[in-house]
Amino acid sequence: MSQPDVPALGPLLRAHRHAAGLTLEELAEGSGVSARAIGDMERGHSRGPQARTVQALATALGLAPAATGTLLGAARAGRRRHPAAEATGLCDLPPAVPDFTGRETETDWLARTAGAPAGPPVSIVSGAPGLGKTALVVHAGARLADRFADGCFFVDLRGLDAEPVTPHDALGRLLRALGVRERDLPGETDERRGLYRRLMREREALVVLDNAAREAQVRALLPGPGAGRLWVTSRRTLAGIEHARRLVLAPLPVGAATALLGAILAQREDEPAGGSAPAALARIAELCGHLPLALRIAGNRLLSRPAWSADGLAERLGDEDLRLRRLTAGDLRIRSAFRLSYEQLAEPVRRLFRRLALVPGADFDTGAGAALTGLRPDAVEEMLDELLDLGLLGHTAGDRLLFHDLLRLYARERLHEEETPQDVAAAEAALYRWLLDGAAEAGQWFQPGPPPAGRAAAPVGFGSARAAQAWLEAESANWLAALRAAAAAGRHTDVVRTAESMHWFSDRWTNWGHWPTVFGLSRTAAHALGDDVLAATHANYLAWAVHYCSHQPRESSAIAEQAAELARRGGDVTQEAWAHFYAAAAANRLGEPADAVPRARRSAELFATAGDREGRPQALLALASAQAGTGGHADAVATTDTILALLADPATAPAAHIGDFTRTNALSQQGGALLALGRAQEAERTYAEARTVGARVAVPLLQAIAALGQAQALAALGHHDRALTTAREARTFAESAADPTRLTEATQLEATLTALKE
Repeated sequence: MSQPDVPALGPLLRAHRHAAGLTLEELAEGSGVSARAIGDMERGHSRGPQARTVQALATALGLAPAATGTLLGAARAGRRRHPAAEATGLCDLPPAVPDFTGRETETDWLARTAGAPAGPPVSIVSGAPGLGKTALVVHAGARLADRFADGCFFVDLRGLDAEPVTPHDALGRLLRALGVRERDLPGETDERRGLYRRLMREREALVVLDNAAREAQVRALLPGPGAGRLWVTSRRTLAGIEHARRLVLAPLPVGAATALLGAILAQREDEPAGGSAPAALARIAELCGHLPLALRIAGNRLLSRPAWSADGLAERLGDEDLRLRRLTAGDLRIRSAFRLSYEQLAEPVRRLFRRLALVPGADFDTGAGAALTGLRPDAVEEMLDELLDLGLLGHTAGDRLLFHDLLRLYARERLHEEETPQDVAAAEAALYRWLLDGAAEAGQWFQPGPPPAGRAAAPVGFGSARAAQAWLEAESANWLAALRAAAAAGRHTDVVRTAESMHWFSDRWTNWGHWPTVFGLSRTAAHALGDDVLAATHANYLAWAVHYCSHQPRESSAIAEQAAELARRGGDVTQEAWAHFYAAAAANRLGEPADAVPRARRSAELFATAGDREGRPQALLALASAQAGTGGHADAVATTDTILALLADPATAPAAHIGDFTRTNALSQQGGALLALGRAQEAERTYAEARTVGARVAVPLLQAIAALGQAQALAALGHHDRALTTAREARTFAESAADPTRLTEATQLEATLTALKE
């Protein structure tokens, strides 16, 4: 059945206005609709205004209900007619990917922005190359097409081309798609922009601007407030665009990445009934970095090579040197996607990008970039911002920078193709020198003596021990790699210097896990230098690491014996004292406190002879532990009293930060002895003091020990509510310290106290 003819809106509105005897300005004043908007409707430039706009005009014209209905019908017909009859094929959305998988959260986000009655009409989707930004917005646009009665329009701004689409040309395409005849197109860009905004204000239309270059290209295409919606995709964040909703894409989650591969491979005629092995698909997804483009290329390679298996492709992609070359399927190349972004960079930024591939760890900061390029940190920071903006770098939760795995391979490829081996070696040497110098500087903050503030030649320049510790932890993978490289190159002095600076700091981060490596390398380097005292020193450091980090007290004891012999041969009383201390600590851990007592006493005597303020309290701590182990809890209390007196006396006190660390240990040991003697009230007060001092030290293991002891004392006193709260705090500290012993004890105590409450 044919539809009845509906009059065009423009002539009908003009006839009603003339019949009412109103000028454009008078109708505008009476309706609240601008004279320019009314003129656009009468001339046919705006054929489908919103119903509320038409109703306002009808009221101002004094139309009867039937005439109002006809006017509203003409506007509805204009909205329906426009995309189908007037603009067929102009700026249509590209076909959606039929096997589009994942991105449900992101699609829902776009749906919410499209339907939000308030807020900005602009949504920007940005992210690194290969993340599937275009595929996402096309998929979401196709799914939401019914929401946009006036059509969905797509313009590729070709932002990575040498000559991106100009705003003037993009406006011309969109205006033609929105129904403006060629002869009615304004010649000036500003006039086109004004007409575009008026049309978008009144139309329920979606415009997708794909692959935007920069903010200036997009600004002329921004709609004003109204029914129209604009989605923009770009590799850049377009941070200069104000009042926009933003979505930064990340690689696909593991499940979605594997599902995408499975969906592609389902097209294979020889695909097994249950699909390819999930483990093989997961491995391919991992090697593709979960990038949708790389996943599609990998899937297409399997489709085009029926003899290949998923396991075989995973094996081929496992070779880092060939992975980018093998991620090619026809004209789809992951390397090409990266190259388009790389070519947007000026040469100094390209050089920085390339050389960052030399960073051995997973992440880095501005200092590493400055070391690699020899540029000022402020200049490097601006360059890193550009790499972030273009999606060539990402950032961690701690605001450090990192590569996507495939982009790191691309940067490394560019480095070796565009720079000489000599330049590459020099850049890596400069980075490693900066890392080792920085580690040595940071470690000095934890040594006895005044802090190293104000050193003119400081490579990093820390303002506090907290900042130094944060740097050492954040850069640990990088400075450890630099240390290994120095050891491999036979730079023994650099190895010993760096490890020496870690001696006191290592106590604060025992759960790192790599101290046996650090001090193993330094012991080997010290032996190579032929210095018995140096070798004894670093053997002692290794004895500590093997005991407290690897939890191998017997091996630690053997290393301590070697250190003692080297120290005696070199005539160094202090290192001999440390060797006895580590042997005593190992005996305590092995459950041999009777053997630990004489070792600890001998250590304390030697430290006293040497006048070593830092070592003597440590030896007495080992003695107190051994005394408690033999049942001499009263002796342990007396020994810890001696320690606390040494720490309080300016004539015998160590450096303040070492003193606080030792005082926390001594108070916790004393609390344990008091608790064993049945003096729970005193024990609780002692543990509370240990927690107060420990809060300044901020070492999770020490805080866990003190909190657990206080909880046990409170439980013994019958203060079950406070004990339960404190046990929970102890559990949190133990989790942070990755200490299974205290974690188990705190969890068990918490369970017991919870049961008592019930």
